[in-house]
Amino acid sequence: MKRGFSKNIKVLKFFDQKKMGSLPRIFIGSLIVMFFFYSMPLIIDFADKENKEFKNNSKVVLAYTLNNDKYGGKNEDGTFDETELLVDIFSLNDLETDTVRLDASTIKQLFEDTDYRLDDVRKNKLVKPVALTLLPQEIRMIENTKKRKDLFIQIVLPLILKENNNIKLDRKKLFSIINKSHNSNIEKKWLDKKYKQYGVPSKDLSTLKTRMDEVPVSLAIAQAAKETGWGTSRFAQEGNALFGQWTWSGEGLKPKEADKNEGHKVMRFNVLQASVRAYQRNINTHSTYREFRKARAELRDQGKPLDSLILAKYLNEYAETGNQYVEVLQKIIKQNNLKDFDDAKLLPSSITLESLI
Repeated sequence: MKRGFSKNIKVLKFFDQKKMGSLPRIFIGSLIVMFFFYSMPLIIDFADKENKEFKNNSKVVLAYTLNNDKYGGKNEDGTFDETELLVDIFSLNDLETDTVRLDASTIKQLFEDTDYRLDDVRKNKLVKPVALTLLPQEIRMIENTKKRKDLFIQIVLPLILKENNNIKLDRKKLFSIINKSHNSNIEKKWLDKKYKQYGVPSKDLSTLKTRMDEVPVSLAIAQAAKETGWGTSRFAQEGNALFGQWTWSGEGLKPKEADKNEGHKVMRFNVLQASVRAYQRNINTHSTYREFRKARAELRDQGKPLDSLILAKYLNEYAETGNQYVEVLQKIIKQNNLKDFDDAKLLPSSITLESLI
């Protein structure tokens, strides 16, 4: 857009330098000046629109960047549409920009007032729908390890269950469509939307079915705990980054040890829920986790529950430590009895939802 401005300025200078004495030239010069000033609002408006569009596109690109080990890259078929893959994530992220950070004591009181206790969840498998947008800063100062872990689990558990419920409902609708001999136009449009959302341009139903599935609750909690130090890391506190997803461009938090001008950043989110959704979309679409999805589909075909200890083996490329990372996840799951939450249901809407096999 700057080129357009400079060109008009040069035109004005040209007429000034010539010091036109003839009436025709003065008339032409006046027309040019009038055109310039009358067109300025249109030019500025167009520039603003272009700038907004550029920012929106940049916002999308920051998540799916090529050659990213931890987040982003091409799908199995070699193509993807970043906008369609992530549009629902960023729309969720933009819902709330002015969020209030509750302190740890207020959150604890909120949980007590709503009778939300992990011991009850382990027994009754019912979770109160208390959705927080930010982690409390005071979680780092809770000296009692068990209390700190329990508070972290209480915060992230409803968020993970909510995203799994969204997938359950979509998966239920997908199976309903698959079992029909003819589909309505509304159903076809819904399928097209999900093909784009899960990066399946080939429109292969079997691929969509494999990708549109849950991540076990215990596995998601374990990864969030590992990536954030049970909610105490700078990335979690400053950027709501529960799963340490990387980006090479756009907004993000720079690791302290990284070079100022090079290397990755950790994606930041306005709300915790957006971080959970981005994590699940990553696991369900990125080519790095193809074997994870294959193993998950095999468990489904065998009529077995999604075992986090088994599926964790296929996340060795999530971190640079490889198999050591898998061992850490399995240890976190076992030591904290996280599998107790795998069959938990989020009140009030999901109590009647059955796990789809």
